[in-house]
Amino acid sequence: MKTHYQLDQLPRFRRAVITIGSFDGVHQGHQQLLARIRRMAERRGGESVVITFDPHPRTILRPDDDSLRLLSTTHEKANFCADEGIDHLVVVPFTRSFSEQSPQEYIQNFLVKNFRPDRIVIGYDHHFGKDRAGDVEFLRYYSAEYGYEVVEIAAQEVDQITVSSTKIRRALEEGDVRRAEALMGRPYELTAEVVEGQRVGRTIGYPTANLQPYHFLKLVPAPGIYAVEAMVRGSRYDGMLYIGDRPVMGDGRGTTIELHLFDFSANIYGEPVTVYFRDYLRGDLQLGGIEELQQQLRQDEKTARNSLRVLRQQPPERESHPSTAIVILNFNGKNYLERFLRTVVENLETNCRVVVADNASTDDSVSWLRGNFPAVELIELPQNLGYAGGYNAALRMVDAEVFVLLNSDVRVTPGWLGRVLPHFDDPLVAAVQPKILAEHAPECFEYAGAAGGFIDFLGYPFCRGRLFAHTERDEGQYDGTTEIFWATGAAFFVRAGVFRELDGFEPEYFAHAEEIDLCWRMKRAGYRILAEPSAAVYHVGGGTLAYDTPRKAYLNFRNTLVTSFKNEHATRLIWWLPVRLLLDGAAALLFLSQGKWGHISAIARAHFSFYGDLPLWIRRRVRRSNEIEKCRVGPPRTDAGRVADSIALHYYLLGHKRFAEVAIEQVRVEPLPAN
Repeated sequence: MKTHYQLDQLPRFRRAVITIGSFDGVHQGHQQLLARIRRMAERRGGESVVITFDPHPRTILRPDDDSLRLLSTTHEKANFCADEGIDHLVVVPFTRSFSEQSPQEYIQNFLVKNFRPDRIVIGYDHHFGKDRAGDVEFLRYYSAEYGYEVVEIAAQEVDQITVSSTKIRRALEEGDVRRAEALMGRPYELTAEVVEGQRVGRTIGYPTANLQPYHFLKLVPAPGIYAVEAMVRGSRYDGMLYIGDRPVMGDGRGTTIELHLFDFSANIYGEPVTVYFRDYLRGDLQLGGIEELQQQLRQDEKTARNSLRVLRQQPPERESHPSTAIVILNFNGKNYLERFLRTVVENLETNCRVVVADNASTDDSVSWLRGNFPAVELIELPQNLGYAGGYNAALRMVDAEVFVLLNSDVRVTPGWLGRVLPHFDDPLVAAVQPKILAEHAPECFEYAGAAGGFIDFLGYPFCRGRLFAHTERDEGQYDGTTEIFWATGAAFFVRAGVFRELDGFEPEYFAHAEEIDLCWRMKRAGYRILAEPSAAVYHVGGGTLAYDTPRKAYLNFRNTLVTSFKNEHATRLIWWLPVRLLLDGAAALLFLSQGKWGHISAIARAHFSFYGDLPLWIRRRVRRSNEIEKCRVGPPRTDAGRVADSIALHYYLLGHKRFAEVAIEQVRVEPLPAN
């Protein structure tokens, strides 16, 4: 990685993917964001560029506020960014005149002139320019003129980063350095110069190096004794460190930082030392004198050595996942089981198991499964009940806290379960999906779910990464964890209790849109639906029901009609049905222009089926509403993941083929609460 301190000496960046922020601490939330920046740049053949400021803007804009304490210095940020594989770190000198640029000057004279960005990845709450008047929408307004694309970091990701920084500071201020290490993904570190002290320690067998931090704003943990590791002259040593006002000495020197290194005797006055805080041993004590202090230090050394030994010997903690059943519904899919079942079995986590529910296959799927995977549980259904009815029947026979409904034509990847299942620690999360990529084109999103499902105001579904039949390349643009409207049935993680309370899928659907309907009911009950793109799976797509067929079109139009009818507010239905009829008629004209006569017939049959079964759907609407009220956990969340205009008009009239081109400010994705 290259670090740049002068704007007038910057190189000409190649397809720069840039992000801007303080990145204080470069903790695990920041690390996930930086990994996204790096992946975006790699997939676009560009360079990743992180822009930060020195001094911290708050010291310039609020000079009277002396409460700011930094988790990382600029030098430390550079090291951390290099560890994350970033290509360039640009440290911009922050001045009063810089802060007084207009938002347009900031874009034109700072961002475009210096970086020529291909993509700007920025938080939803980012503000810039004089009086902080510029924001994400201002950046988008000028994107076409200056040739960059804005990728907005969702609210919950920004909020989680902020919350993590707050938790780290609080942990350090309380001396809980192990908690801080868990949040940061590495030990908290402090770099300081060794300065002259009173040399009392060497008279009692515990010589100490008095440390003076290089940066006056660097956060110093709470007073007490710590087990530490320290980097001195390129070598790492164990030791213990004291922070406090030396009550035994009573010398009035104020707070000091004193480091004692085990098995070390060199003179290091004036040299730099980096201390890594590993464990908090005890608070400051009022001891009776030098002799008692010496005895206490012996005990502290013993405790510190033991703590460091244990920390290095501890195996990484394994996640305690909820009991999870990966349930694969199979119908004549032996070829897919041969290709993909092994990837599922080999990538299981603790407390997870695999179940295959066979939907009355007529091939030799069952005998093959018994012969090759005897440890996999098998449920044999007496007839083919389709996706909806098949899963309803099979899941009644499965005991688990979380169900993973996985298509047989899906190849999973290492860690996919471990990245999704922790979301179920939040009792308000009912369903989650991973990122769905195409098995035949791994660089692209797959039709069935892509990076998370949304709907428009008429109930037409679309995805991050897929509008109608157009799928985008996956360049990391949708890698943030996001609240969505519906999760794909191709890899559908669902809380088992909620699935049962809402009586599962509508069995009449057979296949298609049943997961949208169930997610809509969950959201009406106050639950959240998430996409977790850090987990990726590869889907063949159309393996059990081909996408572009009259049968698929029939199920598509009929089931989405029923879904909206059952879940929309009654007042909306008055105008919704005529508008929906009009747009479905427009779809029929499109099929006519393409010569797809079977598809036109499918739309007509879908509407006749809907009207013919209207009494059934009216009764079902009432029944589902009663079920929703019985399991309600909060106000409806049906605004999250819904666009307030027509996706069809965006796609066919305006020519928008990418999710980012839709009026994304109308996609209301609300922040998740901090755990």
